[in-house]
Amino acid sequence: MPRSEVLFIGGRSGVGKSTVAEALHDLLAAADVRHAVIEGDFLDLAHPAPHVEHPEAHLAERNLAAMWAAYRELGHHRLVYTNTVSVLEHERLAAAMGDEPVVTVVLLRAGDDATAERLARRAGGAVPAAQLAHSTRTAGRLDTATAHTVTRIDTDSTAPAAIARRLASLTGWLPD
Repeated sequence: MPRSEVLFIGGRSGVGKSTVAEALHDLLAAADVRHAVIEGDFLDLAHPAPHVEHPEAHLAERNLAAMWAAYRELGHHRLVYTNTVSVLEHERLAAAMGDEPVVTVVLLRAGDDATAERLARRAGGAVPAAQLAHSTRTAGRLDTATAHTVTRIDTDSTAPAAIARRLASLTGWLPD
């Protein structure tokens, strides 16, 4: 079996991580490229939040390890993984995959206006100011704390399909 490869897609809430991952899935599926997509936000979504109440449990990493093992048994070796802070935690997440994957990391960025519009569309109405402020703070933190070697892609005026093509090019997952 080929060595695992993983694309980590991170960015603030409303930047388009899930939308871009879905567009990449469609592109890869159309080219018959085996891959899996995991929304990292759901690997430890609970109340109280496990990463706050029990950070030592590393629940997201444990769940990723279990899910990735199942995909590997089925012959997959490419993973698209989305999560807000995956750009900061990609080393731990890659280690959890258990087979020293080839790693590509991308930080999606968007301005406050585009993000506010997307979040409002997702919510079906107005978004609380506190949520928008949190998204803005997160964007600044991610941009500052993410390594300069991480690819940054602005999503404000670029269609998800175009971003997906760029990600496919970055990973080399599409046949020439």
